[in-house]
Amino acid sequence: MDDLEPTLLVIPILAVLAPLMARGLGRWVRVPVVVFELVLGILVGPAVLGWAVPSAFVDTLSEFGLAMLFFVAGTEIEFGSFRGRLGRRAGIGWLISLAAGVAAGFLLAPGEAAIVIGIALCSTALGTLLPMLRDAGEMRSPFGQAVAAVGAVGEFGPLVAISIFLGGREPGLSTVILGLFAVVAALAIWLAFRVPRGAMHAFVSSTLHTSGQFAIRVVFLILAALVALSIVLDLDLLLGAFTAGIIWRLLMRDASEPDREAVESKIEGVAFGFLVPVFFIYTGVTFDLQALLDDPILFALLPVALLALFVIRGLPSMLAAPEGSSGRDRLSMALMGATGLPIIVAVTAIGVEEGILTTWQHAVLVAAGMLSVLLFPLIGMALRGERVRSGTLQDDMA
Repeated sequence: MDDLEPTLLVIPILAVLAPLMARGLGRWVRVPVVVFELVLGILVGPAVLGWAVPSAFVDTLSEFGLAMLFFVAGTEIEFGSFRGRLGRRAGIGWLISLAAGVAAGFLLAPGEAAIVIGIALCSTALGTLLPMLRDAGEMRSPFGQAVAAVGAVGEFGPLVAISIFLGGREPGLSTVILGLFAVVAALAIWLAFRVPRGAMHAFVSSTLHTSGQFAIRVVFLILAALVALSIVLDLDLLLGAFTAGIIWRLLMRDASEPDREAVESKIEGVAFGFLVPVFFIYTGVTFDLQALLDDPILFALLPVALLALFVIRGLPSMLAAPEGSSGRDRLSMALMGATGLPIIVAVTAIGVEEGILTTWQHAVLVAAGMLSVLLFPLIGMALRGERVRSGTLQDDMA
């Protein structure tokens, strides 16, 4: 408990400092809050100041934060984005990334490790990108919709791949189990369409400002049920969290706009005000910085791994760029698509637990994911920011 108490105090302090620092620096350059959360976590962790240390309780809170991150990502899915050209190109781009990632993995570590590396390198951090797109007013622009489609495929695809190839079962049996999950999820989606939404929305509206908070309780029920189902079926819990977000969005699709916005605000408050910062700060706390500092060769591998993310995941993401996009926009799309961390953390952790990956491979991949979150969206949104200032973004949205 002596180690737990300082950590429980330090993390909330950092969670408050991170947006203040982002706002202060925002006068000169827009830096995502998650960047400060990661860096501050590393700073107070065992590798530097030692003010915060890993603990089982905070680790559990971090898992909840990761689940909420994927739940929110699921609620942001625009199914219209998957129709026609955009959906096809986003899917094709991800399949190219998966093939390239596994091929690169076999060059580094033949066997199951290659699959782990390949899945890590073909992921996109949609949950990390969405707040940035929202803050920049890009959610409804063609560019923002394209990034959302690339990110959705780049999160859902790896989750499916994890469930099939890293569940400790034969791929054929894993596919059957995944199919069973899909059947249950489809049933839940069917129920979401059949539930008397008028009565439900009326009850949601009547409890929005009371201690009942029916909407938030339903959110946690759906999230807990699908995460529990994922665990029972020995699938990755993030698959359940992502699916729960999709189902909740369907339940609320006919709600009045004020009620829907109020509920979304409450969900984002729980997610981005509490649980998600715990995940990113704790990722920094538990990051094995010393392993990289002790071995110059590993440190030198970081630029290589970062470049691999850009080439393997970023370049295929350009396929989904809106028609008529400039070279600057396509580069921005590549940078956003190559932004990955949550899936990288999850899949490499599974790899280490199963004895598939070594700790140094885990450290290099997670460090590359952290650098991608630190650098790629910053550069990508800066490129878009120049278009906003020149007025071309308004032309895109017209």
